[in-house]
Amino acid sequence: MSKILKVKARQVFDSRGNPTIEAEVFTKNNSASAICPSGASTGTYEAFEKRDKKNKRYLGKSVLSAINLINSIISKKLKGNNIHNQEKIDALMINLDGTRQKTRLGANAILSVSIAVKKLSAKLKKKPLYKTFLIKNNFKLPYPLMNIINGGAHANNGLRIQEFMIRPDRAKSFSEAMRICFLVIKNLSKIIKARGLSTSVGDEGGFAPMINNNNKALDLIISAIKRSGFINGKDVSICLDVAANELFKKKKYSIHSKNYISVEKSINEYKKMIKKYKIKSIEDPFAENDWISWNKLMKSIKKVQIVGDDLYVTNLERLKKGFLNLSSNAILIKLNQIGTVSETLEVIKFAQIIGFKTIISHRSGDSEDTFIADLAVGTNSNQIKTGSLARSERVAKYNQLIRIEEDLGKKARMNKIH
Repeated sequence: MSKILKVKARQVFDSRGNPTIEAEVFTKNNSASAICPSGASTGTYEAFEKRDKKNKRYLGKSVLSAINLINSIISKKLKGNNIHNQEKIDALMINLDGTRQKTRLGANAILSVSIAVKKLSAKLKKKPLYKTFLIKNNFKLPYPLMNIINGGAHANNGLRIQEFMIRPDRAKSFSEAMRICFLVIKNLSKIIKARGLSTSVGDEGGFAPMINNNNKALDLIISAIKRSGFINGKDVSICLDVAANELFKKKKYSIHSKNYISVEKSINEYKKMIKKYKIKSIEDPFAENDWISWNKLMKSIKKVQIVGDDLYVTNLERLKKGFLNLSSNAILIKLNQIGTVSETLEVIKFAQIIGFKTIISHRSGDSEDTFIADLAVGTNSNQIKTGSLARSERVAKYNQLIRIEEDLGKKARMNKIH
Protein backbone atom coordinates (compact mmCIF):
# COMPACT_ATOMS: atom_id res chain seq x y z
CA MET A 1 0.00 0.00 0.00
CA SER A 2 2.83 2.42 0.74
CA LYS A 3 5.08 1.67 -2.23
CA ILE A 4 5.43 4.26 -4.97
CA LEU A 5 3.85 3.05 -8.22
CA LYS A 6 4.74 6.02 -10.40
CA VAL A 7 5.38 9.75 -10.51
CA LYS A 8 3.67 11.97 -13.05
CA ALA A 9 4.33 15.65 -13.75
CA ARG A 10 2.53 18.34 -15.68
CA GLN A 11 3.18 21.96 -16.60
CA VAL A 12 0.93 24.38 -14.69
CA PHE A 13 1.20 28.14 -14.06
CA ASP A 14 2.34 30.18 -11.06
CA SER A 15 1.07 33.49 -9.68
CA ARG A 16 3.16 35.53 -12.11
CA GLY A 17 1.67 33.60 -15.03
CA ASN A 18 4.87 31.66 -15.69
CA PRO A 19 5.02 27.89 -16.28
CA THR A 20 5.99 25.72 -13.32
CA ILE A 21 5.90 22.03 -12.35
CA GLU A 22 3.17 20.10 -10.60
CA ALA A 23 4.28 16.59 -9.66
CA GLU A 24 1.87 13.85 -8.59
CA VAL A 25 3.06 10.75 -6.75
CA PHE A 26 0.96 7.56 -6.79
CA THR A 27 0.66 4.57 -4.49
CA LYS A 28 -2.06 1.93 -4.75
CA ASN A 29 -5.43 3.74 -4.49
CA ASN A 30 -3.88 7.07 -3.47
CA SER A 31 -1.98 10.07 -4.78
CA ALA A 32 -0.80 13.55 -3.76
CA SER A 33 0.53 16.46 -5.76
CA ALA A 34 2.73 19.52 -5.19
CA ILE A 35 3.51 22.68 -7.17
CA CYS A 36 7.01 24.17 -7.20
CA PRO A 37 7.37 27.93 -6.55
CA SER A 38 9.80 30.26 -8.33
CA GLY A 39 11.69 33.36 -7.15
CA ALA A 40 12.37 36.72 -8.83
CA SER A 41 15.03 38.07 -6.48
CA THR A 42 17.31 35.02 -6.42
CA GLY A 43 20.69 34.32 -4.85
CA THR A 44 23.62 33.08 -6.93
CA TYR A 45 23.99 29.97 -4.75
CA GLU A 46 20.39 28.78 -5.04
CA ALA A 47 19.69 25.36 -6.48
CA PHE A 48 19.14 25.40 -10.24
CA GLU A 49 15.73 26.00 -11.77
CA LYS A 50 15.47 24.07 -15.04
CA ARG A 51 13.70 25.88 -17.86
CA ASP A 52 13.55 25.39 -21.64
CA LYS A 53 15.40 28.55 -22.60
CA LYS A 54 15.33 27.69 -26.32
CA ASN A 55 11.60 27.01 -26.45
CA LYS A 56 10.26 30.27 -27.90
CA ARG A 57 6.66 29.04 -27.70
CA TYR A 58 6.83 29.88 -23.99
CA LEU A 59 9.43 32.66 -24.32
CA GLY A 60 12.09 30.37 -22.88
CA LYS A 61 10.20 29.88 -19.61
CA SER A 62 8.59 26.45 -20.06
CA VAL A 63 9.55 23.48 -17.86
CA LEU A 64 8.73 20.67 -20.29
CA SER A 65 12.22 19.11 -20.27
CA ALA A 66 12.15 18.92 -16.44
CA ILE A 67 8.69 17.33 -16.64
CA ASN A 68 10.00 14.71 -19.09
CA LEU A 69 12.79 13.88 -16.64
CA ILE A 70 10.24 13.35 -13.84
CA ASN A 71 7.97 11.19 -15.99
CA SER A 72 10.83 8.99 -17.16
CA ILE A 73 14.03 8.94 -15.08
CA ILE A 74 12.71 10.01 -11.63
CA SER A 75 9.52 7.93 -11.83
CA LYS A 76 11.52 4.82 -12.78
CA LYS A 77 14.06 5.39 -9.99
CA LEU A 78 11.45 5.89 -7.25
CA LYS A 79 9.12 3.06 -8.26
CA GLY A 80 8.82 0.46 -5.50
CA ASN A 81 10.24 2.69 -2.77
CA ASN A 82 8.45 3.13 0.55
CA ILE A 83 6.57 6.45 0.46
CA HIS A 84 7.34 7.03 4.17
CA ASN A 85 11.11 6.97 3.70
CA GLN A 86 11.50 10.65 2.77
CA GLU A 87 15.25 10.83 3.38
CA LYS A 88 15.96 7.81 1.18
CA ILE A 89 13.72 9.09 -1.63
CA ASP A 90 15.32 12.55 -1.53
CA ALA A 91 18.81 11.00 -1.46
CA LEU A 92 17.96 8.87 -4.51
CA MET A 93 16.99 12.00 -6.46
CA ILE A 94 20.03 13.97 -5.26
CA ASN A 95 22.35 11.13 -6.32
CA LEU A 96 20.51 10.66 -9.60
CA ASP A 97 21.15 14.32 -10.36
CA GLY A 98 24.76 14.16 -9.16
CA THR A 99 25.52 17.90 -9.34
CA ARG A 100 26.12 20.48 -6.62
CA GLN A 101 23.19 22.76 -7.51
CA LYS A 102 20.89 20.13 -9.06
CA THR A 103 21.57 21.32 -12.60
CA ARG A 104 20.96 17.98 -14.35
CA LEU A 105 17.39 17.27 -13.28
CA GLY A 106 16.58 20.74 -11.95
CA ALA A 107 15.75 21.57 -8.34
CA ASN A 108 12.21 22.45 -9.48
CA ALA A 109 11.75 18.88 -10.74
CA ILE A 110 13.23 17.30 -7.61
CA LEU A 111 11.40 19.55 -5.14
CA SER A 112 7.93 19.11 -6.63
CA VAL A 113 8.35 15.34 -6.26
CA SER A 114 9.86 15.64 -2.76
CA ILE A 115 6.93 17.72 -1.45
CA ALA A 116 4.36 15.43 -3.09
CA VAL A 117 6.01 12.42 -1.38
CA LYS A 118 5.75 14.16 2.02
CA LYS A 119 2.09 15.01 1.43
CA LEU A 120 1.19 11.49 0.36
CA SER A 121 3.02 9.98 3.34
CA ALA A 122 0.94 12.14 5.71
CA LYS A 123 -2.24 11.26 3.82
CA LEU A 124 -1.56 7.52 4.12
CA LYS A 125 -0.75 7.90 7.83
CA LYS A 126 -4.10 9.73 8.18
CA LYS A 127 -2.29 12.56 9.95
CA PRO A 128 -2.50 16.32 9.38
CA LEU A 129 0.58 17.32 7.38
CA TYR A 130 1.88 19.67 10.10
CA LYS A 131 2.14 16.73 12.53
CA THR A 132 4.65 14.85 10.34
CA PHE A 133 7.73 17.13 10.53
CA LEU A 134 10.11 17.78 13.45
CA ILE A 135 7.65 18.60 16.25
CA LYS A 136 5.51 15.86 17.77
CA ASN A 137 3.44 17.92 20.25
CA ASN A 138 3.11 21.42 21.72
CA PHE A 139 2.58 22.91 18.27
CA LYS A 140 2.80 26.68 17.95
CA LEU A 141 1.56 29.06 15.28
CA PRO A 142 4.04 31.40 13.55
CA TYR A 143 3.75 35.19 13.49
CA PRO A 144 3.09 36.48 9.98
CA LEU A 145 5.67 38.82 8.46
CA MET A 146 3.05 40.40 6.26
CA ASN A 147 4.11 42.30 3.17
CA ILE A 148 2.20 45.59 2.82
CA ILE A 149 4.30 47.70 0.44
CA ASN A 150 6.29 46.24 -2.48
CA GLY A 151 9.38 47.76 -4.07
CA GLY A 152 12.61 46.55 -5.67
CA ALA A 153 12.29 43.58 -8.05
CA HIS A 154 8.66 43.01 -6.98
CA ALA A 155 7.29 46.34 -8.27
CA ASN A 156 8.14 49.07 -10.76
CA ASN A 157 7.70 52.06 -8.47
CA GLY A 158 11.33 53.04 -7.83
CA LEU A 159 11.40 52.07 -4.13
CA ARG A 160 14.88 50.80 -3.21
CA ILE A 161 13.81 48.39 -0.47
CA GLN A 162 12.01 45.35 -1.82
CA GLU A 163 9.52 44.60 0.95
CA PHE A 164 8.00 46.63 3.73
CA MET A 165 6.28 44.27 6.16
CA ILE A 166 4.39 44.35 9.45
CA ARG A 167 4.49 41.80 12.27
CA PRO A 168 1.61 41.81 14.81
CA ASP A 169 3.83 41.26 17.87
CA ARG A 170 1.10 41.52 20.52
CA ALA A 171 -1.29 39.03 18.92
CA LYS A 172 -2.29 36.21 21.27
CA SER A 173 -3.62 33.94 18.51
CA PHE A 174 -3.09 33.52 14.79
CA SER A 175 -6.63 34.66 14.07
CA GLU A 176 -5.93 37.82 16.07
CA ALA A 177 -2.67 38.32 14.18
CA MET A 178 -4.64 38.24 10.94
CA ARG A 179 -7.23 40.71 12.27
CA ILE A 180 -4.48 43.18 13.20
CA CYS A 181 -2.84 42.89 9.78
CA PHE A 182 -6.25 43.23 8.09
CA LEU A 183 -6.93 46.52 9.89
CA VAL A 184 -3.52 48.01 9.10
CA ILE A 185 -3.76 47.01 5.42
CA LYS A 186 -7.29 48.40 5.00
CA ASN A 187 -6.29 51.67 6.65
CA LEU A 188 -3.14 51.85 4.55
CA SER A 189 -5.30 51.46 1.43
CA LYS A 190 -7.46 54.44 2.52
CA ILE A 191 -4.39 56.59 3.22
CA ILE A 192 -2.78 55.74 -0.15
CA LYS A 193 -6.05 56.54 -1.98
CA ALA A 194 -6.47 59.81 -0.09
CA ARG A 195 -3.03 60.89 -1.32
CA GLY A 196 -4.00 60.26 -4.92
CA LEU A 197 -1.74 57.22 -5.28
CA SER A 198 -2.55 53.85 -6.84
CA THR A 199 -3.57 50.90 -4.67
CA SER A 200 -2.46 48.37 -7.29
CA VAL A 201 -0.37 45.54 -5.86
CA GLY A 202 3.03 43.99 -6.59
CA ASP A 203 4.04 40.35 -7.08
CA GLU A 204 3.45 39.45 -3.43
CA GLY A 205 0.20 41.35 -2.87
CA GLY A 206 1.59 44.43 -1.12
CA PHE A 207 0.66 47.87 -2.42
CA ALA A 208 3.00 49.31 -5.05
CA PRO A 209 2.32 53.07 -4.95
CA MET A 210 4.43 55.26 -7.23
CA ILE A 211 6.79 56.55 -4.57
CA ASN A 212 10.58 56.28 -4.70
CA ASN A 213 11.63 57.11 -1.17
CA ASN A 214 11.94 54.52 1.63
CA ASN A 215 11.00 57.02 4.33
CA LYS A 216 7.81 57.99 2.49
CA ALA A 217 6.77 54.32 2.45
CA LEU A 218 7.60 53.96 6.15
CA ASP A 219 5.64 57.14 7.00
CA LEU A 220 2.59 55.69 5.23
CA ILE A 221 2.87 52.49 7.30
CA ILE A 222 3.27 54.43 10.58
CA SER A 223 0.10 56.39 9.74
CA ALA A 224 -1.80 53.16 8.99
CA ILE A 225 -0.69 51.52 12.25
CA LYS A 226 -1.75 54.61 14.22
CA ARG A 227 -5.10 54.93 12.43
CA SER A 228 -5.79 51.26 13.26
CA GLY A 229 -5.42 52.03 16.97
CA PHE A 230 -2.06 50.29 17.47
CA ILE A 231 1.32 51.41 18.75
CA ASN A 232 4.24 51.03 16.36
CA GLY A 233 7.09 48.97 17.83
CA LYS A 234 4.83 47.41 20.48
CA ASP A 235 1.55 46.12 19.05
CA VAL A 236 2.83 46.07 15.49
CA SER A 237 6.44 46.12 14.30
CA ILE A 238 7.81 47.14 10.92
CA CYS A 239 10.12 44.65 9.21
CA LEU A 240 12.12 45.06 5.99
CA ASP A 241 13.49 42.92 3.18
CA VAL A 242 16.19 45.02 1.54
CA ALA A 243 17.36 42.48 -1.11
CA ALA A 244 20.73 44.28 -1.14
CA ASN A 245 22.15 42.06 -3.91
CA GLU A 246 20.22 44.31 -6.30
CA LEU A 247 21.67 47.50 -4.74
CA PHE A 248 25.39 46.65 -4.59
CA LYS A 249 28.18 47.94 -6.84
CA LYS A 250 31.94 48.29 -6.30
CA LYS A 251 31.73 47.69 -2.53
CA LYS A 252 29.07 50.42 -2.16
CA TYR A 253 25.30 50.35 -1.67
CA SER A 254 22.33 52.38 -2.91
CA ILE A 255 19.88 51.14 -0.28
CA HIS A 256 18.84 54.47 1.18
CA SER A 257 18.80 56.50 -2.05
CA LYS A 258 19.98 56.17 -5.66
CA ASN A 259 23.44 57.30 -4.56
CA TYR A 260 25.98 54.58 -3.80
CA ILE A 261 27.56 55.07 -0.38
CA SER A 262 30.08 53.16 1.76
CA VAL A 263 29.20 50.28 4.08
CA GLU A 264 29.87 52.45 7.15
CA LYS A 265 27.51 55.16 5.90
CA SER A 266 24.92 52.53 4.98
CA ILE A 267 25.07 51.11 8.53
CA ASN A 268 24.61 54.61 9.97
CA GLU A 269 21.55 55.10 7.76
CA TYR A 270 20.18 51.75 8.97
CA LYS A 271 20.68 52.85 12.58
CA LYS A 272 18.79 56.10 11.96
CA MET A 273 15.97 54.19 10.28
CA ILE A 274 15.78 51.62 13.10
CA LYS A 275 15.60 54.35 15.73
CA LYS A 276 13.07 56.56 13.92
CA TYR A 277 10.69 53.79 12.76
CA LYS A 278 11.39 51.15 15.46
CA ILE A 279 12.35 48.55 12.83
CA LYS A 280 12.45 45.05 14.37
CA SER A 281 13.72 42.91 11.48
CA ILE A 282 15.95 43.48 8.43
CA GLU A 283 16.42 40.81 5.78
CA ASP A 284 19.40 40.80 3.38
CA PRO A 285 20.78 44.19 4.50
CA PHE A 286 23.98 43.52 2.50
CA ALA A 287 25.01 41.43 -0.52
CA GLU A 288 25.34 37.64 -0.49
CA ASN A 289 29.17 37.55 -0.41
CA ASP A 290 29.78 40.65 1.71
CA TRP A 291 30.35 38.68 4.93
CA ILE A 292 32.36 41.47 6.59
CA SER A 293 29.53 44.00 6.26
CA TRP A 294 27.01 41.57 7.75
CA ASN A 295 29.31 41.10 10.74
CA LYS A 296 29.77 44.88 11.15
CA LEU A 297 26.00 45.40 11.17
CA MET A 298 25.48 42.62 13.74
CA LYS A 299 28.04 44.29 16.01
CA SER A 300 26.53 47.75 15.47
CA ILE A 301 22.88 47.10 16.37
CA LYS A 302 21.10 45.23 19.15
CA LYS A 303 17.60 43.79 19.54
CA VAL A 304 16.99 43.68 15.78
CA GLN A 305 16.39 40.47 13.86
CA ILE A 306 18.97 40.26 11.05
CA VAL A 307 17.77 37.71 8.49
CA GLY A 308 19.88 35.90 5.90
CA ASP A 309 18.11 34.91 2.69
CA ASP A 310 20.38 35.29 -0.37
CA LEU A 311 23.23 34.99 2.12
CA TYR A 312 22.30 31.41 3.08
CA VAL A 313 19.93 30.17 0.33
CA THR A 314 18.71 27.45 2.76
CA ASN A 315 22.14 25.82 2.42
CA LEU A 316 23.76 24.15 5.43
CA GLU A 317 27.34 24.94 4.38
CA ARG A 318 26.60 28.64 4.00
CA LEU A 319 24.63 28.72 7.26
CA LYS A 320 27.61 27.24 9.13
CA LYS A 321 29.86 29.91 7.60
CA GLY A 322 27.41 32.64 8.62
CA PHE A 323 27.22 31.30 12.17
CA LEU A 324 31.02 31.31 12.55
CA ASN A 325 31.17 34.79 11.00
CA LEU A 326 28.43 36.16 13.33
CA SER A 327 26.57 37.33 10.23
CA SER A 328 22.96 37.20 11.41
CA ASN A 329 20.61 35.82 14.04
CA ALA A 330 17.87 34.47 11.76
CA ILE A 331 17.52 32.56 8.49
CA LEU A 332 14.86 32.61 5.80
CA ILE A 333 13.84 29.11 4.69
CA LYS A 334 12.83 28.58 1.06
CA LEU A 335 12.39 24.98 -0.07
CA ASN A 336 13.28 25.66 -3.69
CA GLN A 337 16.61 27.26 -2.77
CA ILE A 338 17.93 23.82 -1.76
CA GLY A 339 15.54 21.48 -3.58
CA THR A 340 14.33 18.74 -1.19
CA VAL A 341 12.24 18.49 1.97
CA SER A 342 14.98 16.49 3.77
CA GLU A 343 17.71 19.07 3.15
CA THR A 344 15.34 21.87 4.20
CA LEU A 345 14.59 20.12 7.51
CA GLU A 346 18.31 19.58 8.09
CA VAL A 347 18.95 23.32 7.73
CA ILE A 348 16.03 24.21 10.04
CA LYS A 349 17.28 21.77 12.71
CA PHE A 350 20.80 23.18 12.65
CA ALA A 351 19.57 26.80 12.64
CA GLN A 352 17.46 26.16 15.73
CA ILE A 353 20.32 24.36 17.53
CA ILE A 354 22.57 27.43 17.09
CA GLY A 355 19.80 29.73 18.35
CA PHE A 356 18.72 31.26 15.03
CA LYS A 357 15.11 32.22 14.38
CA THR A 358 13.71 30.29 11.40
CA ILE A 359 11.30 32.06 9.05
CA ILE A 360 9.49 29.90 6.50
CA SER A 361 9.02 31.75 3.22
CA HIS A 362 7.06 31.70 -0.02
CA ARG A 363 8.48 32.90 -3.37
CA SER A 364 7.27 35.77 -5.55
CA GLY A 365 6.11 33.21 -8.12
CA ASP A 366 3.91 30.99 -5.94
CA SER A 367 0.75 28.89 -6.22
CA GLU A 368 -2.29 27.61 -4.36
CA ASP A 369 -0.07 24.99 -2.70
CA THR A 370 -0.15 25.51 1.11
CA PHE A 371 2.74 23.19 2.10
CA ILE A 372 4.79 25.97 3.77
CA ALA A 373 1.99 26.73 6.26
CA ASP A 374 2.19 23.18 7.63
CA LEU A 375 5.99 23.28 7.46
CA ALA A 376 6.09 26.40 9.65
CA VAL A 377 3.98 24.83 12.40
CA GLY A 378 5.61 21.40 12.11
CA THR A 379 9.14 22.76 12.54
CA ASN A 380 8.41 25.23 15.36
CA SER A 381 9.42 28.11 13.08
CA ASN A 382 8.31 31.27 14.81
CA GLN A 383 7.56 33.37 11.73
CA ILE A 384 6.15 32.86 8.25
CA LYS A 385 6.58 35.14 5.28
CA THR A 386 3.95 34.53 2.65
CA GLY A 387 2.99 37.90 1.20
CA SER A 388 0.11 40.24 1.80
CA LEU A 389 -3.56 39.81 2.51
CA ALA A 390 -4.25 39.87 -1.23
CA ARG A 391 -3.90 37.42 -4.14
CA SER A 392 -5.24 33.94 -3.42
CA GLU A 393 -1.83 32.21 -3.67
CA ARG A 394 -0.72 34.28 -0.62
CA VAL A 395 -3.99 34.16 1.31
CA ALA A 396 -4.18 30.35 0.83
CA LYS A 397 -1.26 29.92 3.28
CA TYR A 398 -2.88 32.17 5.90
CA ASN A 399 -6.18 30.30 5.53
CA GLN A 400 -4.37 26.99 6.07
CA LEU A 401 -2.82 28.35 9.29
CA ILE A 402 -6.31 29.37 10.46
CA ARG A 403 -7.43 25.76 9.83
CA ILE A 404 -4.42 24.42 11.75
CA GLU A 405 -5.21 26.74 14.68
CA GLU A 406 -8.78 25.44 14.67
CA ASP A 407 -7.52 21.84 14.53
CA LEU A 408 -5.30 22.45 17.58
CA GLY A 409 -8.22 23.96 19.47
CA LYS A 410 -7.41 24.92 23.06
CA LYS A 411 -3.84 23.69 22.61
CA ALA A 412 -3.15 26.39 19.99
CA ARG A 413 -0.42 28.84 21.04
CA MET A 414 1.56 31.52 19.27
CA ASN A 415 5.31 31.03 19.02
CA LYS A 416 7.87 33.30 20.70
CA ILE A 417 9.51 36.04 18.66
CA HIS A 418 11.81 37.58 21.25
